[in-house]
Amino acid sequence: MTILRRRMAAILAVLALAGTGGAVASPAFAEPRQTNKTPTAVGFGGAVSTVDPEASNAALEVLRKGGNAVDAAVAAAATLGVTEPYSAGIGGGGYFVYYDAKTRTVGTIDGRETAPAIMPHDAFIDPKTGQPYNFTPQLVTSGISVGVPGTAATWQRALERWGTLKLGDALKPAIQVADRGFVVDDTFRQQTLDNKLRFEAFPATASLYLPGGDAPKVGSIFQNHDLAATYRLLAKDGIAAFYKGPLAQEIASVVQNPRTSPTTTLPVPPGHMTAADLAGYTTIDRAPTHVNYRGYDVYGMPPSSSGGTTVGESLNILDTFNLAEMNDADALHHYLEASALAFADRSKYVGDPAFVNVPTAALLDPIFGKERACSINPTQAATKPVPPGDVQNYDGVCPVSTAASARDLDTENISTTNLTVADKWGNVVEYTLTIEQTGGSGQVVPGRGFLLNNELTDFSAVWSATDPNRIEPLKRPRSSMSPTILLQDGKPFLALGSPGGSTIITTVLQTIFNRIDRGMGIEQAIAAPRASQRNTAKVTAEPDFIAKYGSLLTPYGHVFQPSGDAFTSAAEIGAATAIEFLPDGRTLAAAEPVRRGGGSAMVVKPSP
Repeated sequence: MTILRRRMAAILAVLALAGTGGAVASPAFAEPRQTNKTPTAVGFGGAVSTVDPEASNAALEVLRKGGNAVDAAVAAAATLGVTEPYSAGIGGGGYFVYYDAKTRTVGTIDGRETAPAIMPHDAFIDPKTGQPYNFTPQLVTSGISVGVPGTAATWQRALERWGTLKLGDALKPAIQVADRGFVVDDTFRQQTLDNKLRFEAFPATASLYLPGGDAPKVGSIFQNHDLAATYRLLAKDGIAAFYKGPLAQEIASVVQNPRTSPTTTLPVPPGHMTAADLAGYTTIDRAPTHVNYRGYDVYGMPPSSSGGTTVGESLNILDTFNLAEMNDADALHHYLEASALAFADRSKYVGDPAFVNVPTAALLDPIFGKERACSINPTQAATKPVPPGDVQNYDGVCPVSTAASARDLDTENISTTNLTVADKWGNVVEYTLTIEQTGGSGQVVPGRGFLLNNELTDFSAVWSATDPNRIEPLKRPRSSMSPTILLQDGKPFLALGSPGGSTIITTVLQTIFNRIDRGMGIEQAIAAPRASQRNTAKVTAEPDFIAKYGSLLTPYGHVFQPSGDAFTSAAEIGAATAIEFLPDGRTLAAAEPVRRGGGSAMVVKPSP
């Protein structure tokens, strides 16, 4: 049975139930115009790329009805909270980057989660042992790991600042999908199974995602009426309903007293969040990062994200080389080495700027990038980890000075989701949002239909006064989310982003490198096999990358390890979305053809 027929059968069945007393309003059963995943679409009038056709369709419907890119992005993000609940949702946070066509300017919103006001420096130390909690299962599945969510506030701020719809109107498509249900695919079922032990620890989570003790079957219809009701609450009362009142009390209570099953064997340490932490949360408007790369103005997300500085520094390093004239091996070698150098500086210098004096200007200075490029041997990979650069003393001349290395244990998980939207006026949104690990903390707020994040695991586990990512009350943990917009002569050329933990940075960087330096179309640039060098002894790479390029790069001294982690069955790096603006006025929306089961690209008015 095709996906479309499954959807129709499910909808007819629910309609029949509604006729016998079901309480769901009929608009919730409107059939989406497009249900299959198509990774590439070209046309006019606006475009969208996400990992999911329901979310892409939600954005497309908003665009068709006259909404702008911001309105459509919020609609898509809310829908992803339904269909991609293990990657994103109102229990998490993210970063929103917007290009305004009228002013030709880029703005950003920092909607990152924050640590509770009473979170101690030794929050990740087990008082029973005096040692850090095991990352898994204790830390990732805990109340300690839950940061104050920023997603709902981000949606409200984006709509206030740039949108045309009220929050309630932007939430309507997601409410419909939550009530109507969506078709379970292989990715959703597998991600549920990957988290089965964690989800079984919490009755509210097991009831929602493990009905009858098993993950939903592929092809079945999954509905989330509790989340629909939560969205309706936000539509009616605004985000105050989330950050104040009964819902805020419930979130804080779950964090402080995790609702575990009496039969679970998992230890679930309680956390420190209070209702006052939720009431005090605010998003932050920040100026974007900016570098110029081969004539393109590249704008990204500044700290508390490390994405904009690390992608930008890497591009400044690469800009000193004529990569287009190199063969594949030489070009890829330079890409890997540049990334390692930028990651060394990320570890040393980048954290929440409210707590750390981040030298953003130096990190993005082309002269600093030129000096860092001096460290690249064109025929030999450097021994990793490489030391960070000296941001106080640089002049772009070889040889270079270095700074003391920073300790960096990468615990940022590979989940998250990304979306790209453009409207008919030329406005563009690049938005990355997350609940951290696939499945977040594993805790569904009872009766509310959404998972809480475990974003605070992005902090360093052991506190050090010299660590820019040390735990502090009210601090935002360092992130690698890298929503990025490239302009050419003040107009959009390319917008892109990806999930993937710290591999987000390398996914965005490699995609830009593939598109601009290696001459690939954006579809090819996204589909190409990926490798991620994050200043480690071995390069994490997809098996296809190792098969294609491993023998070419081994003579340089690069050592590869296949991608994949302890939490999922996937060996993929990232799941990018992008929109490119073509010279003839059309837009090309592109998503993954295979990773995460493929993505969904749509345009308002398709054209050949």
